[in-house]
Amino acid sequence: MKDSGFENLVVKFLTHSISSKELDNLNSALKNEDCKQMFRSQIQIDYTTRHIMSQYNKNKAKQELIRKIRKDKRTVKMLTLYKFGKYAAAVLLFFGLGYFYWNHNFYQNTSKVAIENTDQITLELSDGTVKTISEASSASVYNKKGDRVGLQQGNQIIYHKGGKAKEIVFNTVSVPYGKRFVLILSDGTKAHLNSGSSLKYPVEFMKGKKRKVYLQGEGYFDVAKDETSPFIITANKLNIQVLGTKFNLSAYPEDPNIKTVLVEGSVGFFEESTKFNEESKRLIPGHMAVWGKQRHAIKFKEVDTDLYTGWMDGKIIFSHMPFKAIVKKLERNYNVTINNSYEQLNEVRFNASFDTETISQVLEAFSKNYAMKFTVKGSRITITKP
Repeated sequence: MKDSGFENLVVKFLTHSISSKELDNLNSALKNEDCKQMFRSQIQIDYTTRHIMSQYNKNKAKQELIRKIRKDKRTVKMLTLYKFGKYAAAVLLFFGLGYFYWNHNFYQNTSKVAIENTDQITLELSDGTVKTISEASSASVYNKKGDRVGLQQGNQIIYHKGGKAKEIVFNTVSVPYGKRFVLILSDGTKAHLNSGSSLKYPVEFMKGKKRKVYLQGEGYFDVAKDETSPFIITANKLNIQVLGTKFNLSAYPEDPNIKTVLVEGSVGFFEESTKFNEESKRLIPGHMAVWGKQRHAIKFKEVDTDLYTGWMDGKIIFSHMPFKAIVKKLERNYNVTINNSYEQLNEVRFNASFDTETISQVLEAFSKNYAMKFTVKGSRITITKP
C-alpha cells in the first residue's frame, strides 16, 4: 500500500469515518513491522497527556490537523513514515490516549480505567483494562500482542478459530441489567448471556486441554464437540462438564440454587474439591438439576425446557413462581429497582409470559390478577397494598 493510502486510512480511523472494508485494509497494512512499530511507539506516550490536553478545543484541533494533512495531495504523498509519525503523535495528543484506546481497542498496554457507567456492556482484558462495548457499532478485538483475535458486531463478539495458543489468557464480558449478549468462542462454542451476567473465558483454547470458563449469572451454551478437550463451566463451587451439548445454566450470586436445564446431549456435575469421573451425577435432556449452595446437594426433575430458554428470544416466562422471585427477574430484565412493601404478595405464585410489554404493562397485568398498587418513578418502582 502506498504511503498516502495508509495515511488516509489512519485519518479515517481516528475520525470514526472508516468503513468495515477500509478497517480490514488498515489491519492488513499494520502487518508491516514498520507501521506497527510506529503505532506502538506512539501508544507509549504518557497517559497523562489526556488530562493536559483537556484544556484545548479538541474538535477544532482535530479539524485543523486533518486540514493540514489533506491540504496538499502532493505533500501527503511525500510524507515519510517518520513525518507521519509526528502527525500520529499530534493526533494522540489532541484526542487523548483514552480516545484512541477506548474507541478502537488497537493495543492493550494503556492504563487501567474503571467503567463508571454500569448500564454498558463491558469487556475486561487480561491485563485488567476495561472497554465499553457499543451495540450500535462494530470493532475488531485485539490481544495484548496487538494481533486481531475477533470481531465485535452489535451485541456479539466472534472470536477467530484457535487451537495454537501456548498459554491461556482470559477475557471477561459483563452484561448489565436490561441487556443480553452473545459470545462465539474460539472453539465455536456459542454462549448467550442474560441480563446481570458475566463470563470469564480464554481468548483462545489450547488444543488437547480442558476448555474452562467461569459464569456468574445466567447463560445458554451450545458447546462445540471436542472429545479430547472437555468443556467445563464453573459457577460458584459447582463444575458442569460436557463434551458437546446445549443447556441453560442459571447461577446468580444472590440466588440460593444453581439451576441447569439440559436441552440436548449430556452433562455431569462435580464440585471444585473433587474430580469428574464415571460416578459424577449426570443430567439427561428435558430435565433440570438444582444444586443448593448451602447444602451442596443436587436434585433432578423433568421440565419443559422452553420455560427456561425463552429469554434468548426476549420472553419472560413465569411458571408457578412466587412473586418475590418474579420481582428479581423483572429487575434484571428491565434494569429497574422494585421495592415491594406488600409482604403478603411475596409468596403468591403466578403463571405468566411476556415479551414486548413495558414494565408498567407487566405490573398492570399482575395487578389485575391480584389486587395491588404500584408507582413508577424513573427506574424505581414501589408496590404497596391496595
